[in-house]
Amino acid sequence: MHASDGSDSSSGQPLLAVSNLTISLPPNMERQFAVHDISFDLFPGEILCIIGESGSGKSVTANTVMGLLPSVIRVTGGDIAFKGKSVVAATERDLRQMRGRAVSIIFQDPLSALNPLMTVGDQIAEVMQAHAVGDRDGRNRKVLELIEEVGLPEPGLMRHQYPFRLSGGQRQRVMIAMALALDPDILIADEPTTALDVTTQAQILDLIRRIQQRKGMSVMFITHDFGVVAEIADRVVVMEKGKVVEQGPASQVLGAPTHPYTQRLLAAVPRMRAVDRDRGEAHPVILRVENLRKTYRGGGGLFASARTVAAVDGVSLEIRKGRSLGIVGESGSGKSSLGKVLLKLIEPDEGRILFEGRNVAPMSAAEFRPLRPRIQMIFQDPFASLNPRHTIGRTLTVGPVAHGMSIGDARAKAFRLLDMVGLDAGAYERFPHEFSGGQRQRVGIARALMFDPLLLVADEAVSALDVSIQAQILELLTRIQQETHVAMMFITHDLRVASQICDEIAVMLKGRVVEYGTPTEVFRAPKHEYTRRLVSAIPGSEWEPAA
Repeated sequence: MHASDGSDSSSGQPLLAVSNLTISLPPNMERQFAVHDISFDLFPGEILCIIGESGSGKSVTANTVMGLLPSVIRVTGGDIAFKGKSVVAATERDLRQMRGRAVSIIFQDPLSALNPLMTVGDQIAEVMQAHAVGDRDGRNRKVLELIEEVGLPEPGLMRHQYPFRLSGGQRQRVMIAMALALDPDILIADEPTTALDVTTQAQILDLIRRIQQRKGMSVMFITHDFGVVAEIADRVVVMEKGKVVEQGPASQVLGAPTHPYTQRLLAAVPRMRAVDRDRGEAHPVILRVENLRKTYRGGGGLFASARTVAAVDGVSLEIRKGRSLGIVGESGSGKSSLGKVLLKLIEPDEGRILFEGRNVAPMSAAEFRPLRPRIQMIFQDPFASLNPRHTIGRTLTVGPVAHGMSIGDARAKAFRLLDMVGLDAGAYERFPHEFSGGQRQRVGIARALMFDPLLLVADEAVSALDVSIQAQILELLTRIQQETHVAMMFITHDLRVASQICDEIAVMLKGRVVEYGTPTEVFRAPKHEYTRRLVSAIPGSEWEPAA
């Protein structure tokens, strides 16, 4: 754990001082303020973590520091001072000079933050060019130095790559290189590891910490993951609904939180289960996979050589009624490809997929169509998977009606399932944009259950949710499984979540299952070096006490 006692920070003057800051929202919003009367300091050379759920005001605060608030949101009280000078009162010209040179930011989604039409080297150089730093040769040398500093391979080749050719972790390293181009005093990291697998997350956290220590920078790290806080923070600010409810040294906030909200957040953090779930009696096998293979073949192109990737390479496994099988591994390990093959969204090259004893692998789309309702998927992004023009009622009923259910029966079933997933009857007539992320995921679960499936495939179904909402969805899935005895394949990069909800675990590496067993077998005594690496990379790892 990186957390210090915070004694160093109180001895000097703050580099950044947020004083009684209030930011007003447009009058048509549910809340009047994005943040209300918040105060905290960021001291030289420290890592300050700002933690809270979605809507707590974390990112709005960061954007205010950068002078990047949208025009409909404005500061109506208080101030932010950088080295004693007001950021709120600064002109746009002053803010442009400050951005990148004094304060830089790393965003959560590097793919949307990077220009897809520019090489990564040109994008890093552009930061320096915009501030008239150095000549062309000097900037090119600096680009190579930065690419090497953030741990990207072969800087000479990497600088000519486009963002879409890089992995998520590599793109995040490019964003860090851009943020460091002008040696800023403050680095703001806005949820930079949320979408990354556990080992890549650990690498990015280690990289930020090492660079911060070497350069003596201050870091404002925004997150909703207390595991990350435990790894990296010197001090912590906890925000709830636009207000600061607790702040102090990380050791104090993590070890002895005083505010009920902080206590609830900490209690919701998934921990590695010390005892496996009660497996009960042996249930029949719903799905058996034998020697499944799927290879992607790239076409090459003018500048790229053709290559093949074995996304699923000889996988064999089984899932029983009422049980959950966790598929864990890093990005690119083949987890999602395996799920898509099982759903026949992509066709396998070899192997058998025995669903209730029938081999569905060679079936045509028409042959498989009657079975498709029995295998349903819960998606990672519930907003993208819901039609924004359809009410929730139509979303829930259109599929079953298309498969022969009467409108009356479908409507009655939709109301029963909305109640089961914790939504009131009024949700039936509302649209997706009227719901929070957690509520939309509940709608996605209800939609999957409309067909009375025998198997649910949940692909990173809770990875985008706040820790408390995540805990609620995991509890909901567990309860639904107990009531309906549905089998579930749970695809995740979060080993803590897999430990909580799964009966068996399959660890995937480069398309292969390298380890298989119960959560305690796999995570407490991993046999494969890769599994050991995954377990050691869990941020702030804790095991539940044994019963």
